[in-house]
Amino acid sequence: MGAERVASTESPDGFGVAVVREDGRWRCSALPAAALGSLGAAESALRELRSAGAVFGFLDVDDEFFVILRPAPGGTRLLLSDATAALDYDLAAEALDNLDADLDPDDLDDADPFEEGDLGLLADLGLPEAVLGVILADTDLYADEQLGRIAAEMGFAAELSAVLDRLGR
Repeated sequence: MGAERVASTESPDGFGVAVVREDGRWRCSALPAAALGSLGAAESALRELRSAGAVFGFLDVDDEFFVILRPAPGGTRLLLSDATAALDYDLAAEALDNLDADLDPDDLDDADPFEEGDLGLLADLGLPEAVLGVILADTDLYADEQLGRIAAEMGFAAELSAVLDRLGR
């Protein structure tokens, strides 16, 4: 196997951002640092926003991969940008577990990065699966750059950028 997995007790470098679409306007805010350690913590923080509009979160870990999660009454919808990150990061492994992905770690070891999860989780908010797929396929971009492209496509790049500036990113 590759490098030692970054455990949940360690805080990986990165950021979590909550994104809300309400009354035709986008609003972004930082998620607590604990969101990078557990999908449950991220989901709880997103549910606490109690918005009448759409709510989802971006979790960027070490600019290596990201998770988009969107809590819903029927269960949280997830997208992991790079399933191979599960070899090194507990958060990515947790995402694969939550997705019930049946992937053998030995298969991941030699695999090129590939996404796992729900490519359509933002389609109703203006980001078609095909566009998200193109962004994810651009492996020359770091995870934060891919999230920036997603925000630009959806129309909240300035709001995301303002939060990242406040976080010193």
